[in-house]
Amino acid sequence: MKAKPGIPSILKTALVNAVIALVLFSLMVGIRTEAGSDGQLTYWTRFGELASLVAAVFGGSIVIELLRQWIGPTGAEKLVTPAVQSGMSLIGRYLAPALLIFTVLVPVIFYDQRYILDLAILVLTYVMLGWGLNVVVGLAGLLDLGYVAFYAVGAYSYGLLATNFGWSFWICLPLAGILAAFWGVLLGFPVLRLRGDYLAIVTLAFGEIIRLVIINWQDLTGGPNGVSGIPRPTFFGIPLDNSDDGLAARLGIEYSPTHRIVFLFYVILALALLTNWATIRLRRLPIGRAWEALREDEVACRALGINTTTTKLTAFATGAMFGGFAGAFFATRQGFISPESFTFQESALVLAIVVLGGMGSQLGVALAALAMIGGFELFRGLETYRMLVFGMAMVLIMIWRPRGLIGHRAPTVYLTKAQAISSDLVKEGHG
Repeated sequence: MKAKPGIPSILKTALVNAVIALVLFSLMVGIRTEAGSDGQLTYWTRFGELASLVAAVFGGSIVIELLRQWIGPTGAEKLVTPAVQSGMSLIGRYLAPALLIFTVLVPVIFYDQRYILDLAILVLTYVMLGWGLNVVVGLAGLLDLGYVAFYAVGAYSYGLLATNFGWSFWICLPLAGILAAFWGVLLGFPVLRLRGDYLAIVTLAFGEIIRLVIINWQDLTGGPNGVSGIPRPTFFGIPLDNSDDGLAARLGIEYSPTHRIVFLFYVILALALLTNWATIRLRRLPIGRAWEALREDEVACRALGINTTTTKLTAFATGAMFGGFAGAFFATRQGFISPESFTFQESALVLAIVVLGGMGSQLGVALAALAMIGGFELFRGLETYRMLVFGMAMVLIMIWRPRGLIGHRAPTVYLTKAQAISSDLVKEGHG
């Protein structure tokens, strides 16, 4: 049995972490530079703040080591007793409906607060992106670092079709999803023989290829200038503006710019719920069980006779389709799209939402999107330390909750009770 580390070992570990923090933060926090009006670079030191951060790392390392000794080597697993698991399941059962009811009432509660409505639309957009990527990463176990490519395909598909042909949002929405799914299948073919890190590298390269094509194909996409003048969605052909044919005039109510924001909120909410419903239904079908088998063990999945080629392609196509839907909505909400909106940072953010929420968990992804996007807004005033705080929070979550906030990897189909088998099927001669 391995002995627990003593006080000298704990202090040594904390000191090493403090030295590493000192090296990393010395240039990030300790020295601040700024370009002056005359073009000269000026700098000043912030050694007090640097010392505070190093001291916080030192003290935090000691606390973490002491907690590890107190909890034991299996850490979070010992804390999650059957009673705790039952309580978490009960909370999840009632939290999801309560969260849905609150989301539906957000435009009613915050009707006069445009900032909160815009933030809610942004959160729902990332919830939909997270649920789409959850099909590829959480259910099929395929690490995709280029998911933003399908987001961009959906956005540019709608933007180009709407501006060049004058098609409405409701016609371009399914077309954007179909085109994104097509590109998902094209991505799936080169990566059929890849897994793990190699798969991640290829998907990352695919995302960069799409971004560079958008930048350089200026005759079609506008290049760095993007696509502007993208039309807004209508309510069954009725515009939501201040004209005589607008929805407000037809209903005989006073026009308000908030009407369009509320309409966009319920559109993205409906799209997100459609994504959630389709994912849950697909998970219960044979293709969903094939995704889960592929995630657990690809070799065993192939040995069972499952066509891994079809399984991977359907996972990529399904996730890409939902990303295309979200991209089309992003284009109509912004009215302008450019390559700067589809960088690798977006893929990393969506992947972080899926991993932190719990791969395979729909509720966990929604809560992680709310925490990540809403949390960024709460700390917007602390621009210097915002990413630092979130990075430390992600590290702590990965230590104590390695499977995410609400990890869910339970199989869709399982035996509820033990069953005896025929003695002819076993070597020992008894069932």
